[in-house]
Amino acid sequence: MIIVGEKLNSTLKVIRPAMENRDEQKVINLAKRQIEAGASYLDLNTAMFGDAEVETMEWLVNTVQGVMNVPLTFDSPNPKVIKRALALNKNPKPMINSITAETERFEGIAPLLSEYEASVIALCMDDSGMPETADDRFKIADTLIENLTKLGIKLDDIYIDPMVRPVGTGSHYGIIALDTIRSVKRKFPEVHIMCGLSNISFGLPARKLVNQVFLVSCMNAGMDGAILDPLDKKLMSFLYASEAVLGLDDFCVNYLEKFREGELEV
Repeated sequence: MIIVGEKLNSTLKVIRPAMENRDEQKVINLAKRQIEAGASYLDLNTAMFGDAEVETMEWLVNTVQGVMNVPLTFDSPNPKVIKRALALNKNPKPMINSITAETERFEGIAPLLSEYEASVIALCMDDSGMPETADDRFKIADTLIENLTKLGIKLDDIYIDPMVRPVGTGSHYGIIALDTIRSVKRKFPEVHIMCGLSNISFGLPARKLVNQVFLVSCMNAGMDGAILDPLDKKLMSFLYASEAVLGLDDFCVNYLEKFREGELEV
């Protein structure tokens, strides 16, 4: 399971002041804790800084990679911000979050993939907006994969995001995401799935409970990557147990190791 740690995100009130005040130690501590908790990548998002986003992203990239040699995910709707982050990157193969089938966004991000040999999260959106059915989302995913591979991007470097929306705003949104995941993995087994897990519970009480159930459901549907909170020990316990049950952890080696390390919360 490819885990992208979500905590270095300027939309989170807990960490935004540290970015504003250039509090290196707080950022470094949060980065280290996420990796120690099981994150494969760290998502860096400075979108809330508006005109100062490029400058803030520069500081964030340099701060994190100054002490940690881990893959980074550069998360911004602005191609200029992503390009600057990629240019600064000295860590292993980076990931871009994200591209869509929207003409302007695709044309802004696509050239960066080959130039910087980055992998990419591709959202099931196009110029008509976010589709309401799994079939329409799959069609966009199909188009994105076709266009990206034409540019020389390997299937293994593509992460399709089924666009998770809150079930509190539509009881069908969980099923739509799951059906989209199944359709993509059925036709493109080499393509990865990557979703923002906690979107499913937005606006609901006891969000962690909904996130846990959704994680297990998505993994059963074929999801092999998620942007989540690796510091949520119960959530990570569900992840490790699901890998064991789904045959993704040979002889439960990783599950047993996490148990011995005291990482499982029952």
